[in-house]
Amino acid sequence: MPYEIKKVFASLPQVERGVSKIIGGDPKGNNFLYTNGKCVILRNIDDHSRFVNCVRFSPDGNRFATASADGQIYIYDGKTGEKVCALGGSKAHDGGIYAISWSPDSTHLLSASGDKTSKIWDVNVNSVVSVFPMGSTVLDQQLGCLWQKDHLLSVSLSGYINYLDRNNPSKPLRVIKGHSKSIQCLTVHKNGGKSYIYSGTGLFLNPALHYWDSETGENDSFAGKGHTNQVSRMTVDESGQLISCSMDDTVRYTNLTLRDYSGQGVVKLDVQPKCVSVGPGGYAVVVCIGQIVLLKDQRKCFSIDSPGYEPEVVAVHPGGDTVAVGGADGNVRLYSILGTTLKDEGKLLEAKGPVTDVAYSHDGAFLAVCDASKVVTVFSVADGYSENNVFYGHHAKIVCLAWSPDNEHFASGGMDMMVYVWTLSDPETRVKIQDAHRLHHVSSLAWLDEHTLVTTSHDASVKEWTITY
Repeated sequence: MPYEIKKVFASLPQVERGVSKIIGGDPKGNNFLYTNGKCVILRNIDDHSRFVNCVRFSPDGNRFATASADGQIYIYDGKTGEKVCALGGSKAHDGGIYAISWSPDSTHLLSASGDKTSKIWDVNVNSVVSVFPMGSTVLDQQLGCLWQKDHLLSVSLSGYINYLDRNNPSKPLRVIKGHSKSIQCLTVHKNGGKSYIYSGTGLFLNPALHYWDSETGENDSFAGKGHTNQVSRMTVDESGQLISCSMDDTVRYTNLTLRDYSGQGVVKLDVQPKCVSVGPGGYAVVVCIGQIVLLKDQRKCFSIDSPGYEPEVVAVHPGGDTVAVGGADGNVRLYSILGTTLKDEGKLLEAKGPVTDVAYSHDGAFLAVCDASKVVTVFSVADGYSENNVFYGHHAKIVCLAWSPDNEHFASGGMDMMVYVWTLSDPETRVKIQDAHRLHHVSSLAWLDEHTLVTTSHDASVKEWTITY
């Protein structure tokens, strides 16, 4: 088999403020439950003043508990349905309760609340055993929980999964982080002898950028306040800085050693950026809506306004002297970097449709161009950008390209949820990854090494693939 899935860094639960993520009932008892999509309704029991988010029978079946948006938890007799008690008296939590889970021995109950805490209750004596404060921000609201053998888990509004520590309630044993919404872009970089994957999303309530250890899958978000809207593209420059552009009209330079946003390294643009590419010497080129911008040492030094076509994507030649800009008109235009200006070379490369991505091979010998007409065209730089080969196979628009470090293979991902790994010298020799991401199209890809490809998608997951030829 020419490819196999190596790792999947799966998405977190999709969460929404004020919506419970765990709902259940008793499939065998006399009391029946149903949901209308907004809440769970327990017929013939109306103790709660607001809608019920969760109902759980104890493992031994002797009791069941209900949790509500009114901050109350009621315990009932599992056979008669008679109310036994209200945990905590007048209120169990200061906010709505979205989930509860029984201990295996049916004596304790774990609850998760919008007041940003989880609690363990001793049901027999109606008292709180432990309180787990999860933070102070809106994202720290607790929307789900699970008591599985000796493990206690909770889910935050941020989508993070918390392993609760009964011996130290103030700090979770472990927090699983990641994206809970669509991932728009990614890039890879070696830092401290390790290979890391950097991914960006457009979710307002979640940190926009995450980094992943490519071997272990351990990840975290960048500290501080970063982009405030979708991250459209990112790349790493020669000094080891992550350069990202966003729909918040900024380009950010972030230190990959510190992985910390700061007030420095933010370039404000006049219009919304779509794509960014970097070259040696501190250069970066950004294509925006109706504009091409040249940056030098984190400063805007030149722009081409109203270029006469709509620029979509950009790639800087590894040598740093040439810039390829792909347009919605189906053409790629070449520009030269001359000090602090861009010069249009007047050369037009024709694609087969509106250009969706461009990428130079690492040795600078070839330029690959993909388009909305499902075609990849490769041009030979040394031969004056003459057409080298054309690659067909995708069933829908291609959206991303990436060259392997061996400069002989490149990968493409499309709206058809497929990834192709192409051989430059022979379009018929290819690796086809069917349904690389089953739920959504492939949004970005990059190579960790000659045989390891990373892909991501709007399904919020990051996948590593081992490629063999």
